[in-house]
Amino acid sequence: MRLIRGLTNLRWLSRQAVSPLAQGCVATIGNFDGVHVGHQTIIEQVKDRAAARNLPAVAVIFEPQPREFFQGADAPPRLTAFRQKFRALLAAGIDLVVCLKFDEHFRSYTGMEFINELLIEGLAVKHLVVGDDFRFGCDRSGDFSLLETVGDSMGFSVENTRTVLVDGERVSSTRVRRVLAENDLAAARALLGRPYAIEGKVVYGRQLGRQLDAPTANILLKKMPPLRGVYVVSVELAHGDAHHGVANIGLRPTVDGRQPALEVHLFDFTGRLYGQRIRVTFKHPLRDEQKFESVEALKTRIAQDFQNARAWLNGR
Repeated sequence: MRLIRGLTNLRWLSRQAVSPLAQGCVATIGNFDGVHVGHQTIIEQVKDRAAARNLPAVAVIFEPQPREFFQGADAPPRLTAFRQKFRALLAAGIDLVVCLKFDEHFRSYTGMEFINELLIEGLAVKHLVVGDDFRFGCDRSGDFSLLETVGDSMGFSVENTRTVLVDGERVSSTRVRRVLAENDLAAARALLGRPYAIEGKVVYGRQLGRQLDAPTANILLKKMPPLRGVYVVSVELAHGDAHHGVANIGLRPTVDGRQPALEVHLFDFTGRLYGQRIRVTFKHPLRDEQKFESVEALKTRIAQDFQNARAWLNGR
C-alpha cells in the first residue's frame, strides 16, 4: 500500500494491527507540484530522519491543491497532474503518500483540529519536516510555533525544511512555471533536476492530423499547461521504446480553441497508441501556438515545423 486517500481511510489504517503507521512515521506536508530539486531535498531530509528512527517516510498532499480550491480557474497551472506527482514522490524515496481532499469541511479545521485529526490521530507522527513559514488550519491560524508547542507535549518533533538555491534564487514551483512560460527549458531542467515532461493517456481525437499528413497521439489536459506552443519532443511509450517528434500544447486555436490538449506527432512511427500512457519530454521550442486562416495554411506550417525539428535534432 503506497497511497492513502482521505482522512477516513488514514484513520482506519492507523487502527489496524498490521499497519505501516503502527509505530508512527516521519512526515512532510505540501503541494509538491513538480517535485523539483527543492522538494527532492526535503524528501531526502525526511528519508534521513525516517531511516534513523526506522519509520516510514510519508508525504501529505492535497487534491485539489489549496490555491485551486480558493482561486478556481485563476489558480496557477499545474506542473504535474496527480498520477505523475505520485510516481515522482515514490521515485524520490517516499514510502507512503497521503492524499487529502481539500474541501470546505477540511479548510474549516482549526489549527488544533488539523494537528489532532491529521498528525496525531491519523499519522501518529514522530517527526515533522515543514518550512518555518508553513501555515495551516482555518484562516491559516496554525503555524510552526504551534507545531513546536504541541509537539513538545504530544511526543513529536518539528524541523525546518532546507532552502535550495539555484543561481542564487530559491527554487519554487512558481519559479519553474515562470521559466517554462518563458520557454527556458534549460532553466526548467536545472530547477526540476530533469527535463520537463507531461504524462498521460492517449485518447481518440478528431482525426484531423491524418488530413494534415501528421497523425497525432492526443492527450487531453484538465487545466491549462504551464507552457504553450510547438516543441521538439521525445516520447517514451508504455513498453519503453522512445521516439522523437513534434508536439503542440495549448488550446489548438485553429481547431476549436476550447479544450487544452497535448498533440504529438512521432517521427518514423507506425502503430496504434490509443489507451496507452506515454511520457512526452520537451526538448526545444519551435514557435508559439497560433491560429491559421485555413486548414491548408496549418498543413503548410506543420510541414515546416517538422523540417525545423529534424534540423534541430540533426544539429545537436
